[in-house]
Amino acid sequence: MMDCNGCEFRPELYYDDQYQIWVRREEDGSLTLGMTDISQTIAGKILHVRVRRPGTERLVGKPVATIESGKWAGPVPNVFDCVIEEANTSVLEDPNLLNIEPYEAWIARVRPLEGVDAALGVLVTGDAARVGYCERTQREDIHCERGAR
Repeated sequence: MMDCNGCEFRPELYYDDQYQIWVRREEDGSLTLGMTDISQTIAGKILHVRVRRPGTERLVGKPVATIESGKWAGPVPNVFDCVIEEANTSVLEDPNLLNIEPYEAWIARVRPLEGVDAALGVLVTGDAARVGYCERTQREDIHCERGAR
């Protein structure tokens, strides 16, 4: 685990190009999605999470979930074609978990339609992700805060 302007970064995860979501490969071929520390900080106190129904196909650009906070409501971006497999019921019941532990409190598990390698191929990971993540926190002067709000 590393940090950039107080924003936690995990090099083993995969990230979209805006560093809004993280993705983790699971042994069963599914992918787990969550909000980055940057995203939960910008959103503020998260009040509601809605994940599309399991079995729902989501194409690139169609959100997997929606998040509502005190200052914002919007989609959890989707950057590869997938089918929703599971929502994290803990987060649905207590959305503030995303503010407290954004990397443990995942939002959804999905199965990529084109395969795991193709899905992960549109994401960034490791040192390249760290550089972009840290650049965003510095460029936008984002200082992350975690915890109940």
